[in-house]
Amino acid sequence: MKIFSLFFLLASCCTAFAQDITGFWKSINEKTGKPQCMVAIYEHDNTYYGRIVSTYDNEGKLEETLDEPDARAPGIIGNPYYCGMDLIWGLDKRGSKFKGRIVDPKKGNIYRAELWVEDGNLIVRGKLLCFGRNQTWVPASQEDFSESFKKPDVSKFIPVIPEVD
Repeated sequence: MKIFSLFFLLASCCTAFAQDITGFWKSINEKTGKPQCMVAIYEHDNTYYGRIVSTYDNEGKLEETLDEPDARAPGIIGNPYYCGMDLIWGLDKRGSKFKGRIVDPKKGNIYRAELWVEDGNLIVRGKLLCFGRNQTWVPASQEDFSESFKKPDVSKFIPVIPEVD
C-alpha cells in the first residue's frame, strides 16, 4: 500500500509539472470552428511570451504572416501590426499553470492570464477580478507552414510588451 501511494504521488507530481506550453498554437473561433490566428509561445530569460505569427481570414485561410503583415492593433499605442505583436507576456510557471498578462489588441484591455496544457490543447484563461473566460488553442501542425509561411525561429524573438492608454 505504501509503495502504491508513493507511486501515485510521484506520478501526480510528474504530470502536474511536466507540461510544456512552448510551441505554435492556433486560436479557434468558437462560432465557426475556423482558426483566427497562430501564436508562438516562447521562452526568453526564463519568462514566457506569446507572439502572433499569422492570422487567418473568416474561411480559415492564411491571411497575414510575420513577413507580410497588414492589419494593425487599434487598442495598442503605436498601432503595431497584429503579426509580430506579443499579446501575452510575463508568464511564470506556478505549479501546473503559467501566470502572466494578456491584452485584447482591438480594445487595449489587459487581463491576468493563466495558461496550461489539457488533453494536448493549450487552455488560455483571461481573468478580470473574479471573472474569467477560457479559450482552447490547438497545436499547429507541420502542414500549417509552407513555402510562403516558414516556421519562425523563436530563439530570435525579443519580447516587446504592448503599451495601452
